[in-house]
Amino acid sequence: MTASTRRTKRGRALSPSRLLVLETLESTAEPLSLPGLVARVKLHENTVRGHLDALLTDGFVSREQAYSEGRGRPSWLWFALEPAHQPASTVEYAGLASALANTISTTATDPVSAARAAGEDWGQELVANGKIREHDPASSAAEHVAGFLEDFGFAPRVIDESTIKLHRCPLLDAATKHPDVVCNVHLGLVAGALAEGNVDATAQSLTPFTAPGVCTLRLAVGHASKTGGRS
Repeated sequence: MTASTRRTKRGRALSPSRLLVLETLESTAEPLSLPGLVARVKLHENTVRGHLDALLTDGFVSREQAYSEGRGRPSWLWFALEPAHQPASTVEYAGLASALANTISTTATDPVSAARAAGEDWGQELVANGKIREHDPASSAAEHVAGFLEDFGFAPRVIDESTIKLHRCPLLDAATKHPDVVCNVHLGLVAGALAEGNVDATAQSLTPFTAPGVCTLRLAVGHASKTGGRS
């Protein structure tokens, strides 16, 4: 993505200093703390903090808490997100899931269970039709899940073998209106894909907004889904 296309959600071009902050994060292999970023861009800390907050809102960056052994709140580590892309599978998914969220929330007697079941069927169908890659035995279940969620635009980051942080939701508007429905469709999607792919793990929980702009997906590794694959 070129500088000329770097625009806020309101369509305004990023300022030179904000673009500098973003490009510095993009050129850094590891997440940076606020002081570390300030040292690189040579701007006032309050200015950098303001740019980071704006870039977070516009979906250019995300953050995770640094590990701390001392007292007090851990500091944030900042990193750039890959530019959102919209392959055909993502567009198809977004349209279907948005319709599902609205319909299930208003017609189902048990919207959560209905959403989970719909997601499981969908995940199995995607694997059966080759739209989700086969699991590579050399990779963990979490890496496998992160791989296909990346294709759907979730910007996942694997934390450990059972935890994945999702830094972007391609259905943010629908998720804000119907979080139980949308999150359980996503949870079912992962569970169905794991079951159909014969991966020895299942989706255990998906907690929305565990941090600003971040949802947390947890897997039960070594516990194959009870839904089973297709015969």
